[in-house]
Amino acid sequence: MDREVITSRANPLLTRVRRLNSRRAIRRAEGSFAAEGPKLLAEALRWGGELEAVICGSGTVVPELPAQVRVVEVEDGLLASISDTESPQGIVFICKGKNLTVPDRLAGNRYLLLDGVQDPGNVGTIWRTADAFGADGLILCGGCADPWNPKTVRATMGAVFRLPVYECPLETAAERLSAAGLPLYAAALRDDTVDVREIPLGSCAVAIGSEGRGVSRQALALCEKTIKIPMSPRCESLNAAVAASVVLWEMARND
Repeated sequence: MDREVITSRANPLLTRVRRLNSRRAIRRAEGSFAAEGPKLLAEALRWGGELEAVICGSGTVVPELPAQVRVVEVEDGLLASISDTESPQGIVFICKGKNLTVPDRLAGNRYLLLDGVQDPGNVGTIWRTADAFGADGLILCGGCADPWNPKTVRATMGAVFRLPVYECPLETAAERLSAAGLPLYAAALRDDTVDVREIPLGSCAVAIGSEGRGVSRQALALCEKTIKIPMSPRCESLNAAVAASVVLWEMARND
């Protein structure tokens, strides 16, 4: 395949990648995000990611790409200037993001609702784990990290191209779940709390709260029941991604 060569740091394409990496507003305005590495590129190709451009270092082997994808070669210093990692992986690419609007009718029977989970690494890890355990999607509410943040995308290890993620207000999420016949529970403590091992989770949605404050009062008011993960009394709480992993395992086990 023919490669275009870029030698200027100020080239519009390279400037665009930097802007996509650093600014959520730009990602939303363009409906695109930047990602890097041969693994993520392979996942995008395998699962139908809509690629716009692939930028690679000198001599980097690039897989066969659709004819419309722009292929650009740059020297290593320029590649480092558009990388979001300390150790560039030889390939950076721009991809169209999938629609984040929650549908009127949710398909499937297992969802996680993330309530204010602001760490991109946690959101990406939860996304990856939800894909691994066969969840039908994630719903992001309450100011979660951007699903197209480069750190989020990297942490998904390719799930960004496989498992749908939606963004909406908490009330909208509750309405869509109710319409789909899916009860909403929360990983939190209150008078109706049940051990996660003692409640069927094969057909429901579970809310996971933020790293600092847990599930918000607003979200709790929309939940039918709360569940707890049994742990040593010496431990107060779990990381959001770890808690989500336990819940997802129980969902899969109850399927």
